[in-house]
Amino acid sequence: MEPPESETIVNEFARVSGYEPVKSAGSYAGYKDWYIQDWRRPGFTVELGKGTNPLPISQFDEIYEKSLGIFLAGLYM
Repeated sequence: MEPPESETIVNEFARVSGYEPVKSAGSYAGYKDWYIQDWRRPGFTVELGKGTNPLPISQFDEIYEKSLGIFLAGLYM
């Protein structure tokens, strides 16, 4: 049910963040999936950091730097 423009958007998110896009086949029970189904708009889940939540504060700077590009790209996409 992903809209066709999702690929363009996720590729831009990857370019500006360095995160690798991964298509999670068989996942249909999350907020993103509900959003795509009901609103017929692109939806994404960005997995930030490594480890078990709560993530250590020592990862904050790296997460912020990588995800800032995604937030800003969301403004022009």
